[in-house]
Amino acid sequence: MNNEIFEKAQSMIRSRRIRAVQENDERIREINGKIPQIAEINNELFNTGKELIKLIGSNSPDIAKKISCLQKDNLEAQDLSRKMLVSNGYPADYLDIHYTCQKCSDTGFCGNEFCECLRRLCGKLYADELNKNAQLKLSSFDTFRLGYYKGEDYAIMNRILDFTKNYAENFMPSSDSIFMSGGTGLGKTHLSLAIANKVLEKGYSVIYDSAINILRNIEKQNFSREHSSEMIDAVMETELLILDDLGTEYETPFYTATIYNIINTRLNSGKPTIISTNLDFGGIGRRYDERVVSRIVAVYKCFEFHGEDIRLQMRSEQA
Repeated sequence: MNNEIFEKAQSMIRSRRIRAVQENDERIREINGKIPQIAEINNELFNTGKELIKLIGSNSPDIAKKISCLQKDNLEAQDLSRKMLVSNGYPADYLDIHYTCQKCSDTGFCGNEFCECLRRLCGKLYADELNKNAQLKLSSFDTFRLGYYKGEDYAIMNRILDFTKNYAENFMPSSDSIFMSGGTGLGKTHLSLAIANKVLEKGYSVIYDSAINILRNIEKQNFSREHSSEMIDAVMETELLILDDLGTEYETPFYTATIYNIINTRLNSGKPTIISTNLDFGGIGRRYDERVVSRIVAVYKCFEFHGEDIRLQMRSEQA
């Protein structure tokens, strides 16, 4: 795990915890001012806590019984406080500390293990770092021009546009995977980028890059002296992976095996992937493996893009 990213993630989680405690203190002050009876109960709970500490350090022969009685009184006081909050129009848990992650209470650790929230945050930060050089902001659904498509091509592309808009708007980490095929200049990259932008706005982690760049990075780390798995781990864990221009990379046994591994592993773990390619299913099967085709056909939402190269049409307009 990249140390700089790990430290940044830890700092962000510490900030979440500090903010949660500060917000809780503000709610306590608010309720103490509006409902004095709850302030009295809170004071009683504080004193009970001090008594418990004293008892634990004492040699009283009936310490277990006394601790049990104090705990019972403590629970009854908490229950009364919650009922009073509800009767005054507040949620029962209004005075609880609302951590972003209830599992680890915003510490980043569950016992001696990293909490899943810390792992997810590291993955998102790493994905953001990888996307720095991607032209994510250059494409959106609003700038996708259907006017370049004619006749039946227009109808097909209009359906694809509607689907991808709805997909991005309602994206979840369990959303379907998408396979986009068709000739160059038909809008596959544009719509992939538009989805990436919308999903990033919703706060999910996205890795977007050409297949060749991702494969090169994985290969470089895999065969480096340090033998890092950072890139492949990020690709497997990101909430949405977008592989652009699949099939433009060199044909090597390592790349072929890695592509199958990425597709298969992400499908098995229920994580969505978007693939765009100029290859048809026959080309995919010849280049990679029939298993890749069968997995894509069986599980992915498949769309074939139609029309004439938009870039050529734009150049013709400008001439």
